[in-house]
Amino acid sequence: MGSPGSSYSAPTSSVSGFYRFLERGLDELESSASSSANFISFQFLHAVLSSLRSFHTQLTFLVQKLRLPVGEKWLDEYMDESSRLWDACNVIKSGTSAMEGYYTAGSNVSATLLEFHELHGRPYNSRQVLWAIDGCRREYVGLEDSNRTLIERRIEPLSLSFNGNKTALLMQSNFNGFSGFRGVLYAMRCVTSLLLTILLGGLVYAGPPTSTFIDKGDFNGGETSMIFGSSFMVSAERLRRRVAEGMERTGEEAPGIMLYELRRARQAMEEVRSEIVRSMESRTVGEAGEEGARLKDRFGRLRCGVESTVGQLDDFFDEIVEGRKKLLDLCSRR
Repeated sequence: MGSPGSSYSAPTSSVSGFYRFLERGLDELESSASSSANFISFQFLHAVLSSLRSFHTQLTFLVQKLRLPVGEKWLDEYMDESSRLWDACNVIKSGTSAMEGYYTAGSNVSATLLEFHELHGRPYNSRQVLWAIDGCRREYVGLEDSNRTLIERRIEPLSLSFNGNKTALLMQSNFNGFSGFRGVLYAMRCVTSLLLTILLGGLVYAGPPTSTFIDKGDFNGGETSMIFGSSFMVSAERLRRRVAEGMERTGEEAPGIMLYELRRARQAMEEVRSEIVRSMESRTVGEAGEEGARLKDRFGRLRCGVESTVGQLDDFFDEIVEGRKKLLDLCSRR
């Protein structure tokens, strides 16, 4: 996979242009969220990840254009922020990759049902299939437990949740530092925190502390946008609200992994289990072919989405490394 692309990927060579770039990107994400019937799907989350990559690329481009002084704190602040981004994306990759055990177990159930169907409609061993389904359910419980631990141990120290307006007021006098780059870094921290939290809730776990940032509405677009002279924070607030509404539409109050394809696969597995139990009670034979095909489709979609997401994250890691190297080389040549 190459560098992320979008309709708003024109280079930004000024601080004000960078703020406009953020605003357009956030507006596109909010529009995408509004038009999606299957909210928190891989399609939407891939758009979030693509935007995050585009923002990071344009930030690196902007630094090269600003010609900031060598030996100043701006480089340390950039390195700190890119390290925070790296750490959070590592958690996202770990949590996403952990779904492999679950979709493998689900695919095995599907294969068992299809095998019985292909043997001339031979009745399947209901207890054998139930045992396999229960193993898949245990995989899901283990997945949520491990991902919740990831959030608790590795995300909370990164401080993704904060009161953006309060911090902005405290830093107002410093926003023009380094030719406005300090303000840009703060803007990136705000936007990056929002996008990372959406990805974490969708792919890893939506319980505390990730839910704190989305549920409480830490962005106050009015005053903050006036500080920056830009309305990008208003766009961030709209996106935040849209994500919160989408999560509420899932109809599940319990915390967990919000990914649409994962929940659909789990729902299909529970439906097949209920059908098998009913067939055992009524001494009838279930539709092994139909049930197996349904599970194959759901878990196949989950697997493709996971593999694509991990591939995009690996590309992003390469881009972060390249961005840090470019700025270090830039400073060493001056």
